[in-house]
Amino acid sequence: MLKGKTALVTGSTSGIGLGIALALARQGANIVLNGFGDFEGPKAQVSGLGVKVGYHGADMGKPADIEDMMKYAAAQFGRVDILVNNAGIQHVAPVEDFPPERWDAILAINLTSAFHTSRLALPAMKKADWGRIINVASVHGLVASAHKSAYVAAKHGLVGLTKVTALETATTGVTCNAICPGWVLTPLVQKQVDARAAANGVSNEEAKKQLLAEKEPSLQFTTPEELGELAVFFCSDAAKNVRGVAWNMDGGWAAQ
Repeated sequence: MLKGKTALVTGSTSGIGLGIALALARQGANIVLNGFGDFEGPKAQVSGLGVKVGYHGADMGKPADIEDMMKYAAAQFGRVDILVNNAGIQHVAPVEDFPPERWDAILAINLTSAFHTSRLALPAMKKADWGRIINVASVHGLVASAHKSAYVAAKHGLVGLTKVTALETATTGVTCNAICPGWVLTPLVQKQVDARAAANGVSNEEAKKQLLAEKEPSLQFTTPEELGELAVFFCSDAAKNVRGVAWNMDGGWAAQ
């Protein structure tokens, strides 16, 4: 379905981003990966699906890095047809104890980076009259949890940016939508599980059950593969008039 298209997925060397990159690659899209840590393994996984794959190690908190990444993608692949803004970090603390530098970093990576990638990708998408911007927000873009002020603020902001971008492209072949997952067992969430297990003196499995029981009625983690298939749907012709939605895949979390 996506043969000849190029998808750039930020924060895609593991977790949700890699799951989305693999799902798009299975549909024939060439992929530009981004992220820290091991990238050769993910590159091999994606290229094993028979598509071209590139990698750029841009720090998504740095606008100059983002500009360089977008130039790299255009030089290597022509243009970015599908932009998936997935990069994100987390810090948990009450507002009065929240380190200002962590607030700034979370807003920069979880929200501002999506503004920069979008503003740089949109001209070529509009010229081609086809494009997909998919912002990976969170159920925390729809509802809040205590001790996550920066993350919740950034994800609410990302949902807002999604709506504005959708309105500005409403009469074109470019769409913009947000995916709002509940708990996904990514490395980021595994750290929270580990901390809970240590604090409560319980096993890792029990800590997972406790985490899910607090928020997610299905008592199941959403998987990167499921989120990848939703991204594929957003790229399909069936979704060409799906614009500005914040689609929660959260096991019933926001329905409560």
